Amino acid sequence: MQQSFYNLDRPKTNLERLLILTSLLALSISGCGSAPKEVADAQTRQGGQQDRRPASVDVAVARTASLQSGLEYVGTTQPYRQVSLRTQVEGQLLSLRVDVGDPVSQGQVLAQLDDKVLRTAVLEATAEVAALESEVAQAQTQVSDGLRQVESARVQFQQAQADAARLEKLYRAGAIAQQEAEQARTNARTNQQALRSAQEVVRTRQQAVKAAKRRVTAQQAVIARERERQSYTTLTSPVTGIVTERVSEPGNLAQAGSEVLKLGDFSQVKVSVQVSELELSKIRARQSVQVRLDAFPKDVFRGQVSRISPVADSTARLVPVEVTMPNVGRRIGSGLLARVNFGQQTANTIGVPESAFQTNRKRGARQNSSNASSDREPSQRQAGILYVLKGSDKQAKVTARNVTLGRRQDGQVEVLTGLNPGDRFVTRSSKPLKDGDPVQLSILSEPSKPSKRS
Repeated sequence: MQQSFYNLDRPKTNLERLLILTSLLALSISGCGSAPKEVADAQTRQGGQQDRRPASVDVAVARTASLQSGLEYVGTTQPYRQVSLRTQVEGQLLSLRVDVGDPVSQGQVLAQLDDKVLRTAVLEATAEVAALESEVAQAQTQVSDGLRQVESARVQFQQAQADAARLEKLYRAGAIAQQEAEQARTNARTNQQALRSAQEVVRTRQQAVKAAKRRVTAQQAVIARERERQSYTTLTSPVTGIVTERVSEPGNLAQAGSEVLKLGDFSQVKVSVQVSELELSKIRARQSVQVRLDAFPKDVFRGQVSRISPVADSTARLVPVEVTMPNVGRRIGSGLLARVNFGQQTANTIGVPESAFQTNRKRGARQNSSNASSDREPSQRQAGILYVLKGSDKQAKVTARNVTLGRRQDGQVEVLTGLNPGDRFVTRSSKPLKDGDPVQLSILSEPSKPSKRS
């Protein structure tokens, strides 16, 4: 019987061993190459099934709302008026009747200084006035005496004139000698001189009375001044407001001009912001603005541009603009962060998230939210594509709509045309969409409003 070449029972040569190992290695390689091909085919089939599944989308309902557009700047609230209560005279601070946060009224007594020195000065000035008034009384008495002397001299002068006239007639008639007539005329002239002297004395005494009265008036002014200085020791509020700072304490020696309290008038609140010179043309005096405070995030306040500074910063080119707004209930304090928007509200506008849009590439308008202006002119408005839901929620499909975009703010875009209130649109999709694609609504989708039955 012929012996087989592949008889495994006989000893094998080195060449035979090499041939057997080569055959086994070839069989192993061919077997391993078939497995990746099967896996790839399975993955291809599974991917095809996934592509055929509807895209998962988030759906929202279009609604009209007010979109605030324009410039927004950050400032700090301040009281409408801020007053420093300072002393006008020197003295020790005896008491302070208010503290920080206390409301005060105009004319209310807030603090008291020691007034001993000023009270003494008032008493001394009053005593001096009494002495001067006594001098005035004496001078007036002397004037009265002089007036009586004038009256007596006038009577004597009139009598002497009458005697001289009578004797003059007798002399001309030859009844008396010439010497008697001349003596009568001399006596009349003497009485006339005495009358003039008495009148001059009266005028001098009257001048003395006037001077004494002026001294009294001046001293009375001194009394008024000292009393006024004494009144300065009682510190009263010049405004109705709130104590914002307590600068001094009782026991301190206050000099003239020392600050004791700071008061703020919070009937209104003002906010000062720095506006770029490039935006200054859009702001005008008495313009209505919107103010938001981080301290009251749910409230929106309305203010008015009360002042536009005529001087801009020469380096930063910023212009200070002051906005004033009412403070009902004194809720708003000082130092709060305020966000001032100088834009106008656009009413009855549909606003949708920017993520819901796809750029209308056919028109060559590429949307870029980071570079988009918040207030576009009509000629600069962009067109976009928005996918609107059609059909029921279980068998929903999307329709591509061309829409016109308007202003942008806080991630919201104004839709001018192409979308109506109540339309349901896609805000997010798990994969790219095209017109007519079926979609599956996610749990984050907003449900449609049920129709009302009559």
